[in-house]
Amino acid sequence: MSKRDYYETLGVDRNVSDDELKKAYRKLARQHHPDLHSGDQQKKTAEEKFKEINEAYETLSDQEKRKRYDMFGHAGSQQGGPGFDGFDFGRGGFGDVFNDIFEDFFGQARAGGGGRTERGNDLQYNLEITFEESVYGKEAKLKIPRWELCTECKGTGAKSAAAIKPCASCKGAGQIRFQQGFFSVSRPCGQCEGTGHLVTEPCATCQGRQRVYKERAIAVHIPAGIETGMRLRLSNEGEHGPNGGPPGDLYVAITVKPHQIFQRKGLDIACDVPINLVTAVLGGKVEVPTLKGDTIIKVPPGTQHDKVLRIKGLGIPSLKGGTTGDQIYTMKIQIPTKLTARQKELLMEYAKESGMSMEANGDGFFDKMKTFFE
Repeated sequence: MSKRDYYETLGVDRNVSDDELKKAYRKLARQHHPDLHSGDQQKKTAEEKFKEINEAYETLSDQEKRKRYDMFGHAGSQQGGPGFDGFDFGRGGFGDVFNDIFEDFFGQARAGGGGRTERGNDLQYNLEITFEESVYGKEAKLKIPRWELCTECKGTGAKSAAAIKPCASCKGAGQIRFQQGFFSVSRPCGQCEGTGHLVTEPCATCQGRQRVYKERAIAVHIPAGIETGMRLRLSNEGEHGPNGGPPGDLYVAITVKPHQIFQRKGLDIACDVPINLVTAVLGGKVEVPTLKGDTIIKVPPGTQHDKVLRIKGLGIPSLKGGTTGDQIYTMKIQIPTKLTARQKELLMEYAKESGMSMEANGDGFFDKMKTFFE
């Protein structure tokens, strides 16, 4: 699934002030802190929500990150700096906000974490294609900015294997246990952030982040018949997870540009065709456009306004295969607005021969309807 909008996650609008943002964040953080919930499933759900809340606040509380997020969404919010990897309260970003929460629970205890392997974020790329490309498909080349595993250190964050030492505080366990009243509580080690080890010399390429922000070129097959609102899912093409976690997925959201002539109606391609009064009455041939070039269709005598004519098989192929729509044309009869004296005379003769009355005292509408139902 794609990530939720950060403003929606915190329940605030996009014009929220810093104070209102902080207030909303503190309220949600108290509500969803994992240690306030019992049961494995409840703790797991609360922990996921808790992480989502912190990630949203970490971005929106930073003016530069918030600006990038407002412009580019999730892909831009992390550009140019590290993203939110697990819970990071021991380095100043959230300490002031969380002190009151943990005072209620653990006195002045601080929370560490972030050492667990996690799946990377899903990404979404919004792709606009032409009408023709939606009908026939295409191969698109995209450039996707994302966090990738650092190849220099292979995701360890260390300059070398010798630069990774066991954490002295937790003895490599990643957890510290302590007594609070009747309760024995375990929390991630704040020294090593739950990893169980410390990096004494960080990797020069990723500066110890384990991942690097890069732009990746990806070829995407856009299938024939796709339409606006559909999304293509590319497995494992999202961001690489922290601490060596598996990558998320990439979703390509499709928008089809409007065409000057054609419209999509299901699997059919539709357009309006203007015809003159004589062709409508007597029939004839008219030139009409298709995506493959102009062609000729026959207009039967007595064609009425908005009559639909079609060419089989020139529509849109079904994504499921085996079916292709038609090219359909709606006849739009053009009524002349300027007539010569001779043209008017001929029309009057036609009206007389057809028994048409031009006078208001002729048979009215309701008289005709009465006759129709007799």
